[in-house]
Amino acid sequence: MRKTLALCSLSLGLAFVNALWSAVAQVPDLPAPVQPTPVVPIPVPPAPEVQPALKPVDLGSGCTPKSACLGWDEQIWGSRGKRGDRQALLKAIDHSLSYLQRDRAIAIYQQYPIPEITLDRVRRSLLRFRQLVVQSKSPAQLQAAVKREFTFYQSVGNDGKGTVKFTAYYEPVYTASRVRTAQYKYPLYRLPPDFDKWAKPHPKRIELEGQDGLLGDKSQLRGLEMLWFRDRLDAYMVHIQGSAQIQLTDGKKTSIGYAGGTDYPWTSIGRELAKDGKLPLDGLTLPKLISFFKQSPQELNNYLPRWERFIFFKETSGTPATGSINVPVTPERSIATDKSLMPPGALALVHTSLPYPNKSGRLEYRRVSRFVLDQDTGSAIKGPGRVDYFMGTGKLAGDRAGITGGNGSLYYLLLKE
Repeated sequence: MRKTLALCSLSLGLAFVNALWSAVAQVPDLPAPVQPTPVVPIPVPPAPEVQPALKPVDLGSGCTPKSACLGWDEQIWGSRGKRGDRQALLKAIDHSLSYLQRDRAIAIYQQYPIPEITLDRVRRSLLRFRQLVVQSKSPAQLQAAVKREFTFYQSVGNDGKGTVKFTAYYEPVYTASRVRTAQYKYPLYRLPPDFDKWAKPHPKRIELEGQDGLLGDKSQLRGLEMLWFRDRLDAYMVHIQGSAQIQLTDGKKTSIGYAGGTDYPWTSIGRELAKDGKLPLDGLTLPKLISFFKQSPQELNNYLPRWERFIFFKETSGTPATGSINVPVTPERSIATDKSLMPPGALALVHTSLPYPNKSGRLEYRRVSRFVLDQDTGSAIKGPGRVDYFMGTGKLAGDRAGITGGNGSLYYLLLKE
C-alpha cells in the first residue's frame, strides 16, 4: 500500500475566431476583420511534494540531565526495584533479524521509498545495536554509544512537526469453551477456506454475526466456530486486540491469533459513543468504555456493529502473540506502525509518557525513552503520526494499555554512513 501522488493536469482550450476572406472582402462597406482575443494561460500550480515519513535530525548536544534525553533506557538494567529486561530486548532484536532474512522482507525493502534506508543498513544497525546492549554497563554508556554511532530518523508525525499519537495494545486472557453452552454462546470464527474468493464488498459485521452477535445457524459462518465466550464484549475485545491467551473451561490452555479480516476500515466505538453524547470524548479510556457497557449491556447491540470489519482467528496452541511481520511481539519492546510508511523490523526509539504501577499499585505516568522494534501493524494505525505500543499479556497489561494515550515522538536508528 504505497502512497501515490495523483497529479491533476489542466487542459486549456484556445478558441479562435476565423475571419473568412472571400470575394465579398472587396466590398468597401464590410467591417474590419475580427481580431482573436488573446488567451492568457492559467498558471497550473506545481504538484505538491510528497514529504517522506522519516527525516534525519541533528540531536545537538544541549540536553540535560542525561536521564531526560533520548536514548536513556534504564529499563534494560532495571529500576525502581524491578529487574531489567535486557534478555527480552535481545530476543526482540533476534526476531527482527530473523524476519530480515525472509524473501518478503527483501521484496518490501526493494520498494521502500526512502533510498538510504535499505535492508542491509537496517540489518547492520540491529547487529551493532545488539552488541552495544550486551557490552554497555549503564543507560548512560548505551545512550552515548548510540548517539555517537547512529543517525536518528524522526517521524514527521501527524502535523509535519514530529507529533506522534501513542496508544497501547495487549494480549488479553479470557475464559472460553470449545462447545456452545447456555452460558458460553458468543463465538469466534476460523478463517473461511474460500475467503480469498469472497466477493467485495465483503459482508459487514452485522451480516456475519447479527445485531446481537447470536446469528448462529443463520450465519454464513456456521460450522467455523472455534471458541465460545460468555460475554459478547470479551469476544469483541479479542477482535480489537487480534490475539488472546485462552483459559478453557476444561482446565486446559491455548491461544489464538489473527488469521484474516474483512475489508473495512477501523471504527472507534468510543468515538461513536461520544458522538451520541453517551460518554465525553475527552479523557475516554478503555476501562471507561468497558464500564459503560457493563452498566448498559443493551447498548452493545447498537454500538458493536458500527465497526463493520470482522476478524477471523486461528489457534496458536499457546505460542506468544505474533505481529504483522510474523515474529513474536515482545512486551514493551515491540510497536505497531503503518507498514506502508515505516521500515518493518527496524530499530526504533519512542519518547512519550506511559503508565506504570507505583508502590501503592496505582498507575501513574512516567516519561520514557524506550528502544523498540517495529514488528506489527493495525487497522487503526494509519499515517506517520500513530504508534501502538505492545504492553504484554494479562490484566495489568490491559489496565496499562487501556489508559495509554498521549503525544510523543518516534525515531528510527540507522548506523551512520
